Parts: sequence; structure tokens; C-alpha cells
Amino acid sequence: MSDSNMEKVEQASSSKTISLPISRVRLIMKSSPDVSCINQDALFLTTKATELFVQHLALSSFKNGSGKETNTLSYSDLASIAEETETFQFLTDIFPKKILARDYLKSLEEMKKEDENP
Repeated sequence: MSDSNMEKVEQASSSKTISLPISRVRLIMKSSPDVSCINQDALFLTTKATELFVQHLALSSFKNGSGKETNTLSYSDLASIAEETETFQFLTDIFPKKILARDYLKSLEEMKKEDENP
């Protein structure tokens, strides 16, 4: 990570401002049957941790992705980092690699053939 990016991360983590809507984070947290009451400090920390995680995911994806020349971050960059990095492998269900429909249908046919011929 470059020095300027590191400074931005440190500034974001040291400030009390957050970008994610706290009401949405509270709603997600309350959707768990195990949660009955949410402390304001815990809500703030969870929201800030989520922001930092998303920022880390985006920076890692950008740094290892193909959009450096055009200064863009694409879905394929996110899918690649989720598949290749152990830290993000739990996201492979959320960011599956995109494949063409014809390739998927071909793989389904091959799987059927394998099942028919044991």
C-alpha cells in the first residue's frame, strides 16, 4: 500500500465520522435472533470496522487488479481477490467468478455425462 493510501486509512480510522448509515447496521444486527439490545458504542465500532474492512477489500482488489491503468475497480478484481487470497476466501460465494452461460451449460453437460458413466 502506498504512503498516501496508508495516510488516508489512518485519517479515516482516527476520525469519529463514519460513512455507512448506522440505522442500516443496526437493522442488520437486530436481524439476528440472538441480539436483543445494541449498545451505541458497539454499534459505532461495528459500523467503523465494517467501513475499514470494505476499504481494505477495495484497496487490495485495486492493488492486485487490472484497473490500475484506468484507475477503476471492477467486479472481476473483487472476485479474483476473494478467490486468490486466504483472508477473503469466505467471500467467494458473494463474489463468484463470472462465466459465460454457454460455458456453464457445457460444464453441466459434462457433469451429467460423468454421473451417467460411473
